[in-house]
Amino acid sequence: MRYRRLGSSGLQVSELSLGSWLTFGKLITDDTAEALMKLAYDNGVNLFDNAEIYSRGESERVMGRILKRMEWPRDTWIVSSKVFFGAGGKLPTQVGLHRKHVVEACHDALKRLQVEYLDLYFCHRPDPNTPIAETVWTMHQLIMQGKVMYWGTSEWSAKEISEAHTVATQHHLIGPVMEQPQYNLFHREKVEQEFAPLYHTVGLGTTIWSPLASGVLSGKHTLEGDASSRLRAAGLDWLRERELTEARLKKVGELKEVAASLDLSLPVLAIAWCLKNPHVSTVILGASKVAQLEENLKAVEVQDMLTEEVMVRVEQVLAGEKLSTW
Repeated sequence: MRYRRLGSSGLQVSELSLGSWLTFGKLITDDTAEALMKLAYDNGVNLFDNAEIYSRGESERVMGRILKRMEWPRDTWIVSSKVFFGAGGKLPTQVGLHRKHVVEACHDALKRLQVEYLDLYFCHRPDPNTPIAETVWTMHQLIMQGKVMYWGTSEWSAKEISEAHTVATQHHLIGPVMEQPQYNLFHREKVEQEFAPLYHTVGLGTTIWSPLASGVLSGKHTLEGDASSRLRAAGLDWLRERELTEARLKKVGELKEVAASLDLSLPVLAIAWCLKNPHVSTVILGASKVAQLEENLKAVEVQDMLTEEVMVRVEQVLAGEKLSTW
């Protein structure tokens, strides 16, 4: 495993991390979740990503029980949570980024994960109903209380992140260190274009999710689909319709040829491609099987095989997609 600084902070995160969205407490057994976490940890992964909304809090409970059972030294791993959507409640006091929910959600996440503090705490979406200043102050206070180490955002705009930093600077508060955006071969504009100035002005780190475009870049999907796949799970029609298109699948076929020429699987190529971007702090992997995670962990070493020539071949396949400005 290799490690990168989380933005301008001094925290070193593993290039690959393990996420629990759609899997923990929902699509896989607790035993499988434990096997995945153990495999990840044994291979140098130090970041385990979670959120209050994942499986309505059950994902954090599952992860918390595993972390307790493993008895890994607390100074060897990093755990995250996210706040905004709530853990099931729909009342105005149970969602959003106002002080009441952010503080209560933090306390609830600590209990579910069975930890004394969260290493990373993300604002899962921007909240138009709460002044950004209120959220910045609240996150700063949680850090001062020792309940959070670093805070960040997820799916915020560059303008919103900049506003949070302006507030933090004006009041000598701790601003957001990292953003968690979607980033993969088919979703590039935000990380490569919109956030470009922030890497230099505020030292933004990124913990990117969906490196396989919700499984489309696994190379296993067809328009007809596989009923057993995560993309076919109940309630994910919106995601399937957005990601699984005929044009995308044509490009997937061509990308598989590029991967095959390097004797690689398409998922490993796609994850390694994300790691080629120096502004990516860590790539969050999702997995439902041990063999799947074993395969995808190879991306750390494989990134060295993605020469300039290979990257050009990939860009040619992706003609019409946003080009990088690394």
